[in-house]
Amino acid sequence: MKIPQRLEQALIKLYNAYHNNTLDPEDCTACAVGNILDNHDSWKHLSNEHGSLQLNYIGTVHQRLGRKFNGYSPQEILEIEKVFLEACGFKTPLCHYNPKPQNPRDKDVLFVGLFAVVSLLCELDNMQNVMDYSKLFEQENNLPKYSLEAILN
Repeated sequence: MKIPQRLEQALIKLYNAYHNNTLDPEDCTACAVGNILDNHDSWKHLSNEHGSLQLNYIGTVHQRLGRKFNGYSPQEILEIEKVFLEACGFKTPLCHYNPKPQNPRDKDVLFVGLFAVVSLLCELDNMQNVMDYSKLFEQENNLPKYSLEAILN
């Protein structure tokens, strides 16, 4: 199965950010989208509210022109960020009085957010979810139904 380049690059960046402790949902250069977009914050100008799916004028112009940011359209960028924030426990769109997780940089919180983002990225590229490990535990006659090698390839 050939993985699209944008998906592969995004997965590598998110993997590295998670393991290097540089994934931060409260920093637009270090959140899921910030990492996918090489730690730049220019993407935040695509919407007026952080965590919203509503493109503003600038975002709409880029969307209509077919502009891509590391392979992702402005609308996809907003979807990725919203999924990440909500999976991490934030209420979107972000506002200082909306609920947020007690420790947004906790590894468990970040893993849940990362899991949701990877699932969405795979869905956007019509790929099987690379985070789906359920086949590892399927059994037939009390034996594993699939070998680990078959699942990984």
